[in-house]
Amino acid sequence: MSSTPEPKHVAGHHRDTLLQIFQHPTSHNVEWHDVISLLQTIGTIEERHDDMFVFRIGEEREVLRRPKQKDMDTQQLVDLRRMLTSAGYDTVVAEFEAKGKED
Repeated sequence: MSSTPEPKHVAGHHRDTLLQIFQHPTSHNVEWHDVISLLQTIGTIEERHDDMFVFRIGEEREVLRRPKQKDMDTQQLVDLRRMLTSAGYDTVVAEFEAKGKED
């Protein structure tokens, strides 16, 4: 069994996007380009045909289709949240929420 690497540091706009992804109830204003930017910072993205994207963070992997609108849909956010939780980012979000958004 391999260990999961430590989550990478997230700051600024990426921190806000991460907090939006984990928001309950699920936010309906999480923009695709913000998610792409965050995931390029903390993982890798492979664009496939038909607007399909493979996101990887450590050993975690999620395949999503680019939304028709600018915002992610609820199921995509749930899937991203699962992947980010498995990669340890739920603890990062908990730390941000405990400290507040001001550093």
